[in-house]
Amino acid sequence: MPSRTKKFRGYRTHGRGKKSGRGAGIIGGHGQAGLSKTGKIGMLKYDRNHFGRYGFKRPQCMVEANRTINVGELSEQVERFVAMGFASKEGDAYSVNLTDAGIDKLLGSGNIGVAVNVTVAEVSEKARSKIVEAGGSIVE
Repeated sequence: MPSRTKKFRGYRTHGRGKKSGRGAGIIGGHGQAGLSKTGKIGMLKYDRNHFGRYGFKRPQCMVEANRTINVGELSEQVERFVAMGFASKEGDAYSVNLTDAGIDKLLGSGNIGVAVNVTVAEVSEKARSKIVEAGGSIVE
């Protein structure tokens, strides 16, 4: 038995008349067309929450991201923190107050070669281990 396409070769409208064969007319539209009409059963079955809003989104003026610094950056910028007054040198170790500098969290990327005693609100585990290995300490 020949396929429908082969069967209608040579016939301009392929048996659909003039208008229903244009665009996506006979299949009910493209994409999400007809979800509230012909495609309603499919929408209710597979995507019940398609229409309407759910949950909430906090206003961007209320959302504040953590200000972070990596251990490697701290190692490079410790002298700058001393110059700005957020750090001091006590013997071989530096004492740095990142909370006063406006930094919320210390992250563990990079390496540190000097002993640093850091005061900060939050610390990642990797950063904590690197600071302690270098001979420093963390005060939260």
